[in-house]
Amino acid sequence: MFHPKAIFRIIGFLLLFEALSLLSCIPVALYYGEPTEYLLLSVAAMVVSGSFFAYICRKAGRNVSRKDGYIVVTVIWIIFSLFGSLPYMLSGYIPSFTDAFYETMSGFTTTGSSILSNIESLPNSLLFWRALTHWIGGLGIVFFTVAVFPIFGLGDMHLFAAESVGPMRAKLHPRISVTARWILTVYLGLTVIATVAFYAAGMGWFDAVCHSMSTVSTGGFSTKQASIAAFASPLIEYVTVLFMFIGGVSLSLQYLFIFKGRVKELFRDTEFRTYLMFVLFFTAIISVGLFLTTTMTAEWSFRTALFQVVSIQTTTGFATVDYTLWSPLLWLMLCGLMFVGACSGSTSGAMKCVRVATLFKVMWNEFKRIVHPNAVLPVRMARKIVPTSVQSAILAYTVIYFFMVIVGLVVNMAFGIDFLNSFGLSVTSVGNVGPALGNYGPMDSLGLLPAGVKWFCSFQMLVGRLEFFAVLLLLTPIFWKRQ
Repeated sequence: MFHPKAIFRIIGFLLLFEALSLLSCIPVALYYGEPTEYLLLSVAAMVVSGSFFAYICRKAGRNVSRKDGYIVVTVIWIIFSLFGSLPYMLSGYIPSFTDAFYETMSGFTTTGSSILSNIESLPNSLLFWRALTHWIGGLGIVFFTVAVFPIFGLGDMHLFAAESVGPMRAKLHPRISVTARWILTVYLGLTVIATVAFYAAGMGWFDAVCHSMSTVSTGGFSTKQASIAAFASPLIEYVTVLFMFIGGVSLSLQYLFIFKGRVKELFRDTEFRTYLMFVLFFTAIISVGLFLTTTMTAEWSFRTALFQVVSIQTTTGFATVDYTLWSPLLWLMLCGLMFVGACSGSTSGAMKCVRVATLFKVMWNEFKRIVHPNAVLPVRMARKIVPTSVQSAILAYTVIYFFMVIVGLVVNMAFGIDFLNSFGLSVTSVGNVGPALGNYGPMDSLGLLPAGVKWFCSFQMLVGRLEFFAVLLLLTPIFWKRQ
């Protein structure tokens, strides 16, 4: 059963939250002596629209069904991106609606791909807004709002379930709003610590704040066109690696580690160990490869490999070098990591280590079942048996994931883009990674892409961020049936 008035009421309140978020950019503009008209106009548009929806549906009940949750989550990510693109267009720095929408969707989904070719030319207020879209989207628009304003009542659970990512979700408290606030506390604390660390490493305060939001959210928007390479500082690179890695760890696990002191639970977690193993293994292999095939010193090779492995696996997308210039085997390894991702329940994208680990265990069990047909072979993760329903969901998710990549490949090639570039764009959009391959690598702008490709990549970013089902379910006839 649908509740249209409740849906519009929630959308109205969420738009007011976006207006409040954009309002925080005005002090930045005033401090740096920049114009504020385009910010004020954008805020006004959000306030008027949000107030209109909230007012006309003010008598709507607070009950929200599961179907309502999927509608709200999908629609609000699109609406946030539409209104969030206003500052770019009204300021004249990104006059094209297509480009502005792409940049905003890339921000909220923490993809980090950009159509800009001269980021330093943007005013600080817009750079701050770019970073802020990452920070909000990292937790999730609805999740973030539930943590700050528990206004949705009985609908919290359905909204949270529709937006949450990962096949298995830890529940820290029976009330979703309390869980959200605890996780937000960890998220905010990490952002503050990262800001101080970046400043201590040599960044200015503004760059430190923007990069902390982009790093903790594993987004990848930088205030520099050359990304982290622009700072030419090994210390800043190591600080970035540390917080990108932490950003790839489940926020629930971080909470238990920080506030409950469950240190052993961190290393007992199968997914975290898998995540750590991927990072260490590929860093070692690529470090040796760079040392043997380039003029880099041992430490430089290790630092570069570690940075790019963590950046790609956490789907942050920061860069210190153009890895597309490496030997094919090395950048092919990074391409593989674009599919893996970090931990479920973190801010990273892609498939997540828990799914990859589960798939390998299911595959290995099939080999053992051939030898021992009558054996009972449960799949265990974190010392718990993974239910058959979860295994089926993971298999379905994997099929859809690769199907979306292939569809993106076909669409991109239909617009005249060659195979390698089409494949890279599709993989990086579905996985919310950021940099792609070929002509659209970590140091390149996507501004010259055909408009059709930008719109489809925006769609891929959205479905990838919401893990397919929340969006694609709305396209099925069965979803709209009354029963």
